[in-house]
Amino acid sequence: MESSLPHIIRSSALGTIAMIALLFIPAGTFDYWQGWAYIATFVVCSLAYTAYLMKYDPALLKRRIEAGISREKESAQKVIMLFLYACFFALIIFPPLDFRFGWSYMPWYVSILGEALVAASFYIFLLVAKVNSYAAATVRVEEGQKVVSTGLYGFVRHPMYSGALFLIIGTPLALGSWWALLLAPLFVLILLFRIANEEKVLLRDLEGYDEYRRKVRHRLIPGIF
Repeated sequence: MESSLPHIIRSSALGTIAMIALLFIPAGTFDYWQGWAYIATFVVCSLAYTAYLMKYDPALLKRRIEAGISREKESAQKVIMLFLYACFFALIIFPPLDFRFGWSYMPWYVSILGEALVAASFYIFLLVAKVNSYAAATVRVEEGQKVVSTGLYGFVRHPMYSGALFLIIGTPLALGSWWALLLAPLFVLILLFRIANEEKVLLRDLEGYDEYRRKVRHRLIPGIF
């Protein structure tokens, strides 16, 4: 894992710089407290999550950093990931534009709630990591991989994506934009396409997944969907 440390540090630094640019260039000012609060929350939670994986599950950390369109093996997933990345960029860029041009007003306490949702998403990612060392960032089944049905997997089949829902909703709230919330349904729709294709792969390649799917009926939200 030591060999990956420089890559992790470099990626974290570049990611933070990119996020600063994506938030404050559209805002046209650095006087955008929601942007700074979001960056602080995201960076602190991301570093805590990464530090946990480095200490307790470096194999999973390696699987998580092997992300991106080129890493996907399924052709459908390459297209889906392209749309997911585009939607996430829009989710980041639109709120500072909203702030700059005053399209909507959001009370400060709603933005704080958004920060809490962002933090909650990383907590869910952590809970997933504790029970599933094969929760890779790409859709694939590896040698020796088993079906996981403990922890959050006992309630929904894709708890990592459940955590992503908190991030999708929390981001526009944290950044102070009601209008950016309109992007959330589009993001969720693309995510559903990813899940549908992923389940085909799991049914094809992961022994016991069909039985698990019959046992745990819901994909994202317990008792609902």
